[in-house]
Amino acid sequence: MQKLLLAIDKVSTFVGQFFSWLIVALTFLISWEVFSRYALDHPHSWAFDVMIIMYGTLFMMAGAYTLAKAGHVRGDVLYGFFEPRTQATIDLILYIIFFIPGVFALTYAGYFYAAESFAIRESSTITAEGPPIWPFKMILPLAGAFLLAQGIVEIIRCVICLRQGEWPSRAEDVQEVDVDKLKEMVHVKDEDIAKLDQFVVPHGGTK
Repeated sequence: MQKLLLAIDKVSTFVGQFFSWLIVALTFLISWEVFSRYALDHPHSWAFDVMIIMYGTLFMMAGAYTLAKAGHVRGDVLYGFFEPRTQATIDLILYIIFFIPGVFALTYAGYFYAAESFAIRESSTITAEGPPIWPFKMILPLAGAFLLAQGIVEIIRCVICLRQGEWPSRAEDVQEVDVDKLKEMVHVKDEDIAKLDQFVVPHGGTK
């Protein structure tokens, strides 16, 4: 069972990391459009639509990845102090009552929404040169399916935690830098950093 859960985690991770490259593409597109608009005096009417489509695709396709890494926003003020079984109970209830119905509705309705858009080869009507948006709408059921699969994995994790009293492991991924651990690795203490402060030159002054 654990291998299956980790396998789905890896799929969600791959999908999220693959679509994360849209950040790079979006950065280049925005930079080029700003340069083209103000330096070349040649704006593109389709650029704004494409930016929205790229960001929307990134946002939706990263949902399962973020869920796999337990990265979605939650109220940790009290939750973090609960025992694992209490956390699992809360999560399980919320998944069943809110998550599964909501994501199922997204996937189900998104399929028909995308199918209709594909059938008429829908394009943006904001501008005369609006780009096709039917490929973007097909992301709706696809993202919903990935999110639903990852949600089922999280529900299984809740059940395992209720039985074993601790959370099962997740696939490892890039983590934020732990400053304290970094200090231990390079053998640096707070006192050493404080000693270096005397060599810092104040802004606008000399030392």
